[in-house]
Amino acid sequence: PVPAGLPGDPDPEEAVSDDSSRHGGRVRGFPHERGNWATHVYLPYTAQEEFLELLELLVSHARTFVPSLAAMEEFHLSLSQCVVLRYHWIEPFVRSLRERLAAFHRFFCVADQVKVYTNQNKTRTFIGLEVSAGHFQLLELVSEVDGVLEEFDLPTFYKDPSFHISLAWCVGDLAGRLEGQCLRELQDIVDGFEESAFLLRIQWEQIRCKSGNKYFSFPLR
Repeated sequence: PVPAGLPGDPDPEEAVSDDSSRHGGRVRGFPHERGNWATHVYLPYTAQEEFLELLELLVSHARTFVPSLAAMEEFHLSLSQCVVLRYHWIEPFVRSLRERLAAFHRFFCVADQVKVYTNQNKTRTFIGLEVSAGHFQLLELVSEVDGVLEEFDLPTFYKDPSFHISLAWCVGDLAGRLEGQCLRELQDIVDGFEESAFLLRIQWEQIRCKSGNKYFSFPLR
């Protein structure tokens, strides 16, 4: 239950424009409303120099199939969908997350399988690195995050998630151009990259929640 009698929006987000030309043609997944804060729970990944070298190789090659591909500038592995929180829900939401995630330890996973994704409304296509080891620990984290989302009557994560780190994106549903030959050649680049087995074995050290322009961190033990 959400506490009653709290101010509706004492610290509103900065004004939002829906001009898609200002953010690469991306389309907002839900309309912006004052007091609604787009919220996302994820594992942040800080890219090493070698990772960025691999990224450049992959994106350069993929652009021979889809020239409009753009490399991601920040990297993460999602533990929730993007959901909408009212402003006065943020504090109890974060508090509940902190309580549920407090017992989790740091762990490794391997993200080394190239895969093509589209978002739910098919307005964007992504190239990502799918997790091939560490799936069980990620499902345990998602179970706890889902528990918090259910407390606030928000959508939980996908039933059979494909955990991944997105590398590049483009506007529209262009999966057909990137799958098949392109995907096989991208996987060959990953498999042949020097020390890729070491590079793509990732230790997760914290969980993060972004709500509007606010960030909250939950260190793993």
